[in-house]
Amino acid sequence: MSVPADNPIHDVAIVGLGPVGAIFANLLAKAGLRVAVIERVADIYDKPRAITLDHEALRVLQAIGLGDFMEQAIAPHNGSHYLGVDGEIIKIFDPMPPPFPLGWIPNVTFVQPDVEQALRDKLADYPHADIFLAATGVALQQDDGAVMLTARRESGEAFLIRARYLVGCDGANSFVRKQLGIGLDDLAFDEWWMVVDTLTNDPAKRPARSFQYCWPSRPGTFVPGPRNLRRWEIKLLPGEAPEAAGAPDNVVRLLKGFTDISDLTIWRSAVYRFHALLGRRWRDRRVLLMGDAVHQTPPFLGQGLCAGIRDAVNLAWKLRLVLRGDAGDALLDSYEIERKPHVRAVVASAKEFGKIIGELDPVAAVERDMRLRADLKAGKAETIRQKFIPDLVSGLIARDAALAGRLFVQPHVRAPDGRTCRLDDLLQPEFAIVTTAAEPMAWLSDASVAAWQRLSGERVVIATSGETADRGDILTVVERDGLFADWMRQHDSAAVIVRPDRYVFGAARNAGELSMLVGQLLQNLSAGH
Repeated sequence: MSVPADNPIHDVAIVGLGPVGAIFANLLAKAGLRVAVIERVADIYDKPRAITLDHEALRVLQAIGLGDFMEQAIAPHNGSHYLGVDGEIIKIFDPMPPPFPLGWIPNVTFVQPDVEQALRDKLADYPHADIFLAATGVALQQDDGAVMLTARRESGEAFLIRARYLVGCDGANSFVRKQLGIGLDDLAFDEWWMVVDTLTNDPAKRPARSFQYCWPSRPGTFVPGPRNLRRWEIKLLPGEAPEAAGAPDNVVRLLKGFTDISDLTIWRSAVYRFHALLGRRWRDRRVLLMGDAVHQTPPFLGQGLCAGIRDAVNLAWKLRLVLRGDAGDALLDSYEIERKPHVRAVVASAKEFGKIIGELDPVAAVERDMRLRADLKAGKAETIRQKFIPDLVSGLIARDAALAGRLFVQPHVRAPDGRTCRLDDLLQPEFAIVTTAAEPMAWLSDASVAAWQRLSGERVVIATSGETADRGDILTVVERDGLFADWMRQHDSAAVIVRPDRYVFGAARNAGELSMLVGQLLQNLSAGH
């Protein structure tokens, strides 16, 4: 099977159109890249998967153009109460108070199939995104210039996709990862849980917050979803067979152990093996892995899907810069360098919470309750979930600079047309230099400005008062809540360089520091050119 000479080459081929693959494909297609996606099944997966997202994930969905859709699709996650053996509180996660640093509620619940449908609809609007459903990858080869993916339709017909890069977003049993022979490190967590999504006809019947039932007799979790969705996650005990556990009458029996089910209709349920695994390598020349294909985390921090979304937004802009010639191929190595330690830290926290919830030894559970209750009483327990999500510690950041590796805030601002919106809605997904006033913008030399323009970099002034204006390549906006001004003041900074994924490269206090940061960034991007 040969590729005709006129066969157009795609910029990026994506294997897997789950939520991570769909978000990644949308980010690339929106940037004008030509993408091909293959997905094994035609329909969206109908079993209960993710139910929580954080503000970083929402910001990525906003970048795709789904901000308005998500506003309607989410409900606030009102925190969690961990209940000990005696049914009393031993640990608390509270919602983060406003003003929200990223412009979105920090933790929310959502219905995954609805969001996946919106992602697919959005992707279908791009003429340069080719989507092949019910098609399976059967082989892949790569050389110095391209990757060749052989795929097969359900009819048995094989076809070839040529792309400059290929990314495996194809889940825990990843075909791409197996083709590359990449092993997984086991981070020592292995439990079977049943997940049950129900619909209530009495939404006010239960509290609007999550509960973690830290009961050795049968650990479980309750999560109220949007509208009338209510979820329970129930741990299988040693000796219980996963196949038998999922039988409908057993689902009902286990559910009755946690709640009166008279108002509930069981919508869907599934039995899952919760794992903690990390891919040994995330890249093999022109092929990269993301999401569950390269890391799996237990769900006790609500970060499984969020981690995959971080992968997508991290890699999308790097591929874009490399493909358009604004960065050397070496930039792609920073993807694993940045994301792997981040995932490892998130998995470690999720495992810790999983151990708290899932303790089956009654004596150890009572000891745990005493310890955690004492921490809570003494004010030693961290009660804001987002504090467990680390910053970037290495990769393409100016490590010694202020704010490097932190997420850039997203204030609500007054746009040039008078409406109030989130800042990112006014920006391109490019690098940006952002300052608190016009003066630091003048610190840039003519040479720096010229280099910045060649990079398609943006320049933005966020003021606390005055007029909004868009002139001379500098956008000036006025923020609503003083979020950016307070943040910069807190970190004694006047200018900040923000990456396209809205992580901070570094912040500067004066002209010398800003000039140095711009030079350092340009040098890093040209490495390996």
